[in-house]
Amino acid sequence: MANVSIRVARVYDDVGPDDGQRVLVDRIWPRGFRKDDPRVGTWCKDVAPSNELREWYQHDPEKFDQFAARYAEELHDSPALAELRKLARRGVVTLVTATREVDGSHAAVLAKLLKNR
Repeated sequence: MANVSIRVARVYDDVGPDDGQRVLVDRIWPRGFRKDDPRVGTWCKDVAPSNELREWYQHDPEKFDQFAARYAEELHDSPALAELRKLARRGVVTLVTATREVDGSHAAVLAKLLKNR
């Protein structure tokens, strides 16, 4: 997919002029947000890691590479991932998450998967 522009941000960040379509990629709705909050955009909880994988990982930087590989395997043939790919073909997509460390998050892994295919 050439010319795919995928961004990653925290859901708590203000909406930027270059964000395009914002997509919340967390399994759990962020506390304190209304359903129509523009910082969320569309909610795509089905692309979030399984509870088992999330609990195993616990944002341990030493486990990140293994987490990324396991997460990519979970997403293999995922209808939700296919929908995100379609959305990305239409323009800029900003994946948003409530995670504090965005670079070590599932959203970063998901962005890489979307850019590489």
